[in-house]
Amino acid sequence: MEKELIEEFRRRVIHESIQRIKTCLNMVDESKLWFRQNDEVNSIGNLILHLDGNARQWVFSGIGNVPDKRDRSSEFIPDQNITKDKLSFILNNLEDDLENFFSSTELGTLTDKRKVQVFEETGISILIHVIEHFSYHTGQITLLTKLFTGMPTNYYGGLNLDIYE
Repeated sequence: MEKELIEEFRRRVIHESIQRIKTCLNMVDESKLWFRQNDEVNSIGNLILHLDGNARQWVFSGIGNVPDKRDRSSEFIPDQNITKDKLSFILNNLEDDLENFFSSTELGTLTDKRKVQVFEETGISILIHVIEHFSYHTGQITLLTKLFTGMPTNYYGGLNLDIYE
């Protein structure tokens, strides 16, 4: 079961969410990356930094016991002026680090409790949290991309989703 969960994590986070965010990043004009409608809405740039910080803290520190160096509040600083290329690098680096982590790290039993932030979570709960968290914020990035561009993302381009066989 643990192997299947890790494969589903890879599928949902690395091969689906991160790829969708990259699609959005390529579609959006650089001038829109740090736009915030108001103080309660995060920019695409802030959301990318936040997803990177969250995944690194929860997966690498929570499961892999890597020292936690996350500065969560810095992920939400407005107008950071980090370029599209740098944000793309951050996503590519996270993707590579996650793949390497799951390929080379002895995860132990994912039913064991581990400390993450102020929480005690099992490894299973950590992986589910990161999948859910990525999905939630990927949806926000997708909505912002569609609002900024007026274009479809074509995530399912070429697939006929109306066939039920």
